[in-house]
Amino acid sequence: MGGVLLDWNPRHLYRKLIPDPAEMERFLSTVTTSQWHQVQDHGGDPVESTRRLQAENPGREALIAAFYDRFDEMCDHAFPEMGDVVERLHHAGTPLYLLSNAPGFLDAWLRGPAHARHPFLGRFRDYVVSGAVGCSKPQPEIYALVCRTGRFRPGDAVLIDDVQANVDGALAFGMSAVHHRSADETARALRAMGLPI
Repeated sequence: MGGVLLDWNPRHLYRKLIPDPAEMERFLSTVTTSQWHQVQDHGGDPVESTRRLQAENPGREALIAAFYDRFDEMCDHAFPEMGDVVERLHHAGTPLYLLSNAPGFLDAWLRGPAHARHPFLGRFRDYVVSGAVGCSKPQPEIYALVCRTGRFRPGDAVLIDDVQANVDGALAFGMSAVHHRSADETARALRAMGLPI
């Protein structure tokens, strides 16, 4: 999802909360770090993690709470060219499944509220969110789970991901995979695989 379909970025939220760009960057690099957030992608509890971080950073409690309370605002910006790829595949009858490393609560957002903001997210038949299922890319368990969810074999699936390690994990599991760098390159790769796009 993030990096392929949506321009997930904490800055979309924190620009509204911390007007000074340098101060915002310091906050993101030293408080709500990517290492802190990734724990929740891999099954950590956002509520407990937020409480611990607030205790370590007195005076910044509200800014820290906003990270998960207003997480959807970090997902406001879509990549329209990739939304168009999703629409074309969907209208051609291609079964689509969304597999994302993200906090577990995002599962409910993807199944409903997200569709109003990004209608193409409603084209997926199902969603597998790492924080909700307790495993994450590039672990083979999550690739097995998405195959069971969609009732397809690994050899019948193509993973699109912007992280090389996740692509490598899918290939090792027996899937085809595209390392996403741009919508044009991804569309060309899918056409080369015979997909209707």
